[in-house]
Amino acid sequence: MHGNNSSSNRATLGRLWRRVATVAALAAVAGAAQAQAPAGYPASYAQVIDGSKKEARLVVYSTTDSKAADPLVKDFQALYPWIQVEYNDMNSTELYNRYLSEQAAGGNSGDTVWNSSMDSALKLAKQFALQYDSPERAKLPDWASWQNKAYGTTFEPAVFVYNKRLVSEAEVPRTHEAFAKLVADPKYKGKVTSYDIEKSAVGFMLAAQDAKVDPKYWDFIKAVGAAGVLVQSSTGTMLERVSSGENLLGYNILGPYAEAKAKKDPSLGIAYPTDHALVLSRVAFISRRAKNPNAAKLWLDYLLSKRGQEVIAHQAELVSVRNDIEGDNDVDGMTKKLGKALHPIPVDESLLDYLEQNKRLAFIKQWRESAGK
Repeated sequence: MHGNNSSSNRATLGRLWRRVATVAALAAVAGAAQAQAPAGYPASYAQVIDGSKKEARLVVYSTTDSKAADPLVKDFQALYPWIQVEYNDMNSTELYNRYLSEQAAGGNSGDTVWNSSMDSALKLAKQFALQYDSPERAKLPDWASWQNKAYGTTFEPAVFVYNKRLVSEAEVPRTHEAFAKLVADPKYKGKVTSYDIEKSAVGFMLAAQDAKVDPKYWDFIKAVGAAGVLVQSSTGTMLERVSSGENLLGYNILGPYAEAKAKKDPSLGIAYPTDHALVLSRVAFISRRAKNPNAAKLWLDYLLSKRGQEVIAHQAELVSVRNDIEGDNDVDGMTKKLGKALHPIPVDESLLDYLEQNKRLAFIKQWRESAGK
């Protein structure tokens, strides 16, 4: 009896061990498959994937709100399930100050930065970025990468927004000159909104870039100033105020955020400027002192890849910086819509022109005087 039980137990154990061995073998095959470099990448990329398995973690510092970034994080983790992503969503000023102080202290910080404030992002990249030649770089526009350190990841025109219930279609401005003329109407007194360029790093950058491309920029600021422009530090606040009718018009609003809200909000209208439309591109870079550099490389390459850019265009509701994405939510789609009016802000050192302290303060002073602030 005991002998039969013993034989039966040994047979059962044998089957279990065979199953374990089979599972282990399958896991090894799956692991080897996962470690293979993506199509078109150098074979050595498998070492980056293997290195990320030892790290098993990624810390992202970003200005892209968590709701928009969530589809990207989930898809990235589906590709690399061994990586735990810590996603930190901050405003641009908070990100800059926190990252800078952590780097100065030599402590833990973000492995990678993804920042809509292009100028402050490049300033950080110049000092702290790892030089990394992404296999996806050739798929980007020439203006979207700098020294294999900083990469533009999106293509986001700045737009006008208006309240559809209170601004007629005939009134909607399509150029900055038309916008300036419209707000001279007493109806718009105290009803125009834009960024507070002193509190919003994105707002400051857009204002400085506007001054570069528009020879009539200061006349425009005087016009909106005469209309009692109301300034905010948050895009969301401006969109809410225009939607409610508290404000009637807004300018230099990030197009993708406006489009996302307009899909759910019939009160919000969007006009793409036909004279000049600045195009912002969220800048990503890897920290030179990253604790998880391999995971950071995977994240950057994913953001720039066709797969990642499809998620950016269709789920994160931003606009792809590539021209091979299905639909119109990419460079080609925007170019068909606006053509020569588009002015992509290049990811290069020209972004730093107004970040020198005296120059920045002088620009803010001139802006406030022109706007009556």
